[in-house]
Amino acid sequence: MNTNKKSVRDIDVKGKKILLRCDFNVPLDKKTGAITDEGRITASLPTIRYLLGEGAAVIVCSHLSRPDGEFNPKLSLKVVAGRLSELLGHDVIMAKDVIGEDAKKRAAALRPGELMLLENVRFHKEEEKNDPAFAKALAQLADIYVDDAFGTAHRAHASTEGVSHYLPAVGGFLIDAELRQIGGALDSPKRPFVAILGGSKVSDKLGVIVNLLGKVDALLIGGGMAFTFIKARGGAIGKSICEEDKLDYALDVLGKAEKLGVRILLPADAVAAPEFSNDAEPVVVDSAAIPENLMGLDIGPKTAREFAGEIGRAATVIWNGPMGVFEFPKFAEGTRRVAEALAESSAISIVGGGDSAAAIRQYGLDGRITHVSTGGGATLEFMEGKELPGIACLLDK
Repeated sequence: MNTNKKSVRDIDVKGKKILLRCDFNVPLDKKTGAITDEGRITASLPTIRYLLGEGAAVIVCSHLSRPDGEFNPKLSLKVVAGRLSELLGHDVIMAKDVIGEDAKKRAAALRPGELMLLENVRFHKEEEKNDPAFAKALAQLADIYVDDAFGTAHRAHASTEGVSHYLPAVGGFLIDAELRQIGGALDSPKRPFVAILGGSKVSDKLGVIVNLLGKVDALLIGGGMAFTFIKARGGAIGKSICEEDKLDYALDVLGKAEKLGVRILLPADAVAAPEFSNDAEPVVVDSAAIPENLMGLDIGPKTAREFAGEIGRAATVIWNGPMGVFEFPKFAEGTRRVAEALAESSAISIVGGGDSAAAIRQYGLDGRITHVSTGGGATLEFMEGKELPGIACLLDK
């Protein structure tokens, strides 16, 4: 996939109506409906401010959760409009629909320097089907399409790819940063290049592991996925999570890494407990000799020190996936230690979205990381080397 794409800085937006795709799929409190993490909203502000400052009229669209093609007032973007207005210190005109009469009327009347937000695009089933008629109707609201929703770039939906067939399409600042930082790390990293992978399952990271093996100098594996590798090597993992059907794959990866001269570091110790609960009493054990009545829920202190040492010696580090069950405070230390080592490192540091990004924000370290990706699945697919429809559709430089 060509990542040398045009951005908003490469085009003249003055006096133009811009259809801006943001990722406002923010988590909401189930009881109150309040936004519980506004990170995706604040991440969109630089592009919005730039477009408004350059004299564009900005029409923002986004999805929120999974309304399955039906109007659901609990998933309205009104709550986002209110918070966006507060953060910008700027009025946000809220449309009552997406391509209906209200949206068309408000878009037609929108003047340079004004900002409006369309309703949840997934209120229309045509959005996820990338329906051409829906995409065309959306495109007719504006003159130029700007994609700044990296989190949805791996989906060929009407508002992420379809509109590019009817409007010139460029990336916003978020998209541009993702392409430069992640693309740069994968294509021409400063060395030593270290990748850290975590999460519960090897199967979630198959493509990433294969792609990284030919690029990195060292691969650090933590989280539940590490136990599949440890068992494949003959270790005893007790009740720890393990994908039995991936044992041969794990051995194959270890063999390929050895041939390529890539060092793979697996946890030397683990924080284990008899059950999957924060109320369980943690105990530190050898990760390859876990008693039958225990399950590993985090990397141990020795492993945390070893991983921190590798991070400290690296020139480029990319991290995706927590080291343990970090949502349980008793089993969050490994993830916290890795996050802090990354923040203290002088390396180019890239955190690959999802739980890793949540952990970085939770520990207040996001300001000390070179780049925290706004993607989840999109980041993984980018790291796998796959073509992302929401990126491929943008104009080449």
